[in-house]
Amino acid sequence: MRSLADARTPASIEELADYEQELIDQFLLAGVGAGITDGSLAGDRAALFEFVRFTGRPVWTVQASDADRFLAYLRKERLQARATVYDKARAIARFYDFLMARYQGEVHARTGYVLTQPIDEYNRPSHAEYGAGRVPPSADDVSGLFDAWRQSLPGTRKYLPSARNYMAASLWRRVGLRITESVMLDIRDWRPDFGDFGKLHVRHGKGSRGRGPKTRLVPGIDQVCDLMDWWLAEVRPHYGPDYAEPDAPMFPSERRDAASDRCLRVGADALRSGFIQAVRTWLPAWSGQLTPHGMRHFCASSLYGRGLDLKAIQDLLGHEWLSTTTRYIHVREEHIELAWTSANARVAARLGQEIG
Repeated sequence: MRSLADARTPASIEELADYEQELIDQFLLAGVGAGITDGSLAGDRAALFEFVRFTGRPVWTVQASDADRFLAYLRKERLQARATVYDKARAIARFYDFLMARYQGEVHARTGYVLTQPIDEYNRPSHAEYGAGRVPPSADDVSGLFDAWRQSLPGTRKYLPSARNYMAASLWRRVGLRITESVMLDIRDWRPDFGDFGKLHVRHGKGSRGRGPKTRLVPGIDQVCDLMDWWLAEVRPHYGPDYAEPDAPMFPSERRDAASDRCLRVGADALRSGFIQAVRTWLPAWSGQLTPHGMRHFCASSLYGRGLDLKAIQDLLGHEWLSTTTRYIHVREEHIELAWTSANARVAARLGQEIG
C-alpha cells in the first residue's frame, strides 16, 4: 500500500477509485490499531461499501442529502431494524470524522473538494434503544417471580436445569450480569476470598466498539455470595465430577462431550428459554415483555433506589459511559420527593449532632 502522503493528483478514473479504496483501507487499519475486533471492522467495511454503491459517487463529493436518501432507503425500502440503521450511520459518521481529521488537506489538494460530514444533527438516527424502553417490573413483582420459582424447584421434573436457570437469572437480577457473561463463567471465576462478599471474575464482558472482551470483578452483593455457596455446594456437583475442575463451566448443559464425558457449556438460548418460561408461569402479566436484558435494567433501578450511587452501578454493570448507566435506571414517580425528604433528614441529623 503506497503512502497517502503522496500528493500526486490522480490522472484517471482508475486512480481516483484506487485512492478512494485506500482511504477506506486506512480507516479500517486505524480501527485495527485501536483494537476493534475483526467482526466489527467487517461490519464497518460492509456499511461503507453499501453507502458508496448507493451514492454512486466518490466519497469526497458526498453531501448530507446523500446520507438522507441512504438512511431513508434502509428504513423504507429495505425495512431494516433500528439497530441496523443506527450502526450503519455510526460507521459512516466515524469514517468521515477520520477523513476530516487526517486527510482533509490532502483530499482537497488531490480532488479540489472539501470534505463534509454527511451524518449531522438532522439525519443522525437516535440510539437503537431509544423508543424501545425496557422499564422493568416493580420490586414486588420480581420478588414474587423469584420466590415462586425457587419454591417450585424441589418438585420440578428436571431439577438440575431448572436450578441452573434460576441461578443464572439470579445473577442478572442481583448484579446485572449479561446473559453471555453468565454463559462464559467458569468454576474458577468465583473468588470467595476476594473482599467481604467474594467476587465474580467476569472475563467476557462486552467491550466498547467491538474491542473484544472487557473484564471486571463483580462483588457478590445482594445475597449473591449465599446463592453461589448453594449452587457450588448443593447443585453443581450433581452435574458430574468436573465441578472440582477450575476450568469447568459454571453453568453446564445436560449434554456431555463424547470424548471426555465432561459437561458442555450451557447455551444462551437455554438460559433465555428457561427465564421466559418462568415469567410465563409465575409473572404472566409480563409474559413476552420481560427479558434477561430487562433484568439488568431492574438491577440498576433497584440498586439505585436503595441508595447505590451511579458510579458504583456503572462499574457493576461494566458500562464505559455513565450516560449509558443512566438509561438503565427507571425511578419511581415520587423519586424527587423521596430524595428531598432523605436529604433533609440527613441535614437535620447532622445539625442535631453539631448542636448536641
